[in-house]
Amino acid sequence: MTLRVQPDSQLLGEIEALAIELAQLGGNEIRGALGGMLRIRYKGLEEDPDRFTDPVSEVDGRVEQMIRERLAERFPDHDIIGEEMDHRPGRGHDFVWAVDPIDGTTNFINGFPLFASSVGVLFRGRPVVGALWCSTSHALEAGVYHAVTTRDLRFNGGPLATHANPAIRRRLGGEPHASRQKLSWDGRKTGSAAIECAFVAAGLLDMAWFERPNIWDVAGGMALVNASGRGLMERRDDTWHAFDGFGGSEADLAKWTMPIALGKPETLDEFVAAAHL
Repeated sequence: MTLRVQPDSQLLGEIEALAIELAQLGGNEIRGALGGMLRIRYKGLEEDPDRFTDPVSEVDGRVEQMIRERLAERFPDHDIIGEEMDHRPGRGHDFVWAVDPIDGTTNFINGFPLFASSVGVLFRGRPVVGALWCSTSHALEAGVYHAVTTRDLRFNGGPLATHANPAIRRRLGGEPHASRQKLSWDGRKTGSAAIECAFVAAGLLDMAWFERPNIWDVAGGMALVNASGRGLMERRDDTWHAFDGFGGSEADLAKWTMPIALGKPETLDEFVAAAHL
């Protein structure tokens, strides 16, 4: 049996502290820009001049640049993947940070208050630290959900207990589109994968699944889900499997995109069973 090497606990604590700082930095920049006249461009117009579906605001680029600079100062031997800057990790980095300065940019630029600033840290391809500033939360306030996967999920530094009310007969699940199957939860689509990951970890959603997310959309949230004791699954070869890390080389991480599902184990079992019908 091969034993997995685990990072030093003290080092993980230092990494988590920086991840929280960077997620909060993103949140501060987002809040400071609300209501302003933002400069916005759209990706993919070269291929389709009418495809206004993937916006980038000036805040996205500014936040990612600030995060990159602070990470280089604190952990120069770590690499980073961000949504807005074309950089592919090199070889030999145990730690790779996956950052989405604003997840839910379309919501943000339209003033729809569901968006996040997501920071995830991978150790040899596996999520180990997550910090997500979310525009709202279980407490109806903005703040940072954060965790090291070997410790408990926290919100703004305090413990977060999740207790389901047995009187609620139908719960909620995050879904990219309406399900054709009759399931035991009602589907919701927030427009932010990071928000949905955080809400699964916090117990607000029983599960969520994503058709083809990018690594920066979900790496931080997957660490939170792990810390909360919920499950992670990925679909390979048309079959759902337990998630076992982002495979491939470091350069492949930036190109990763694969269907994933996360949530309570019994809810995931129901989802997988329905997916095979």
